[in-house]
Amino acid sequence: MTEVIAGVRVPDSALAREATELVRDAASPLLFDHSRRVFLFGALRGREQGLTFDPELLYVGALFHDLGLTERHRRADQRFEIDGADEARRFLNRHGVTGDPADRVWTAIALHTTPEIPLHMAPEIALVTRGVELDVLGIGYASVTDEQRAAVVAAHPRPDFKNRILAAFTDGIQDRPETTFGNVKADVLAHFKPGFVRGDFVEVIKSSAWPE
Repeated sequence: MTEVIAGVRVPDSALAREATELVRDAASPLLFDHSRRVFLFGALRGREQGLTFDPELLYVGALFHDLGLTERHRRADQRFEIDGADEARRFLNRHGVTGDPADRVWTAIALHTTPEIPLHMAPEIALVTRGVELDVLGIGYASVTDEQRAAVVAAHPRPDFKNRILAAFTDGIQDRPETTFGNVKADVLAHFKPGFVRGDFVEVIKSSAWPE
């Protein structure tokens, strides 16, 4: 039976159901509920902005966007965003989704922590970022109604979410601090990882192999 939350119909295809189970199995309830809220808030923002988007692609992008923070799917040699993007592409390819649709989902996940740029791209890319920004940062909070917000949170609660999501970010990236260079996640490690030294763009330039 199709689920409707805050007026948003949650995709119920075989692909969507398998995506739900994959992420539910790999991620903590915190990350699963967050990812579902990202889809719902992204869809609501898309509706508010009059955007035409593929709900299934948005759903996979939202569900997989933090998969790179999980122990099962994270690597130590690249940004967590790429971990999730790569897994989403592999998942879609297994289901026969290739080319531009798969690329849109990959890009949506890879860029979801990069401010502004995704908002100028395809709707599915922009709306994953819109959903993340609303749920984590509160950007666009007033763009959904109190009733819509309450319905989303009732379906996917967020107890002590601010502290718990910061802890999840820290746990997922603390063993690869160099991947946060030029990224907002460096702020997380600066707060929560003792001894973390933030990469300095100016110092990289000054200490490069070029003589001048």
